[in-house]
Amino acid sequence: MRRLIVDGYNVIGAEEKYRRLASADVDAARARLVEDVAPLVSEDRHVIVVFDGAGNPSSDGTPHHVAGVTVIFSRAGQSADTLIEALARRFKERAEETLVVTSDAQTQWAVMGGPVTRMSSAEFVNELLEEAECRRGGFESGARRSRLEERIDPGVRAVLSRWARGL
Repeated sequence: MRRLIVDGYNVIGAEEKYRRLASADVDAARARLVEDVAPLVSEDRHVIVVFDGAGNPSSDGTPHHVAGVTVIFSRAGQSADTLIEALARRFKERAEETLVVTSDAQTQWAVMGGPVTRMSSAEFVNELLEEAECRRGGFESGARRSRLEERIDPGVRAVLSRWARGL
């Protein structure tokens, strides 16, 4: 099993389209990021997106699954970086190939080694956008591709929003 761990807010901050969306609606920015990484999930690749919930007293660190992606808000008092480092250590101990996406230098140094590699958020976003463009090129001209947030039941989106707030 290969693992991809994405520092969610770090990636959102690394790309203008996510930053712009987050300034208007952070829930929509998180949903868009999850939508964009969902195609990376496969039988042999598990994708985890970690968001910082440290400042939210109600955040308990429970993993949630959306479109095949595991979404985790770190528990109250724990930073996303600490959670990412712990996940990377666990996968390193199990000799699982893992790619950690973050631009946080301390986290990059903490996770590197063995089967764990790192990629900056900017590099990841560039590759993600290029891959999305290639996928879109496979659609017939004029075909409309709906966004994940449009396909997710509104009740599920509301639950994701409450999880993010630790409610």
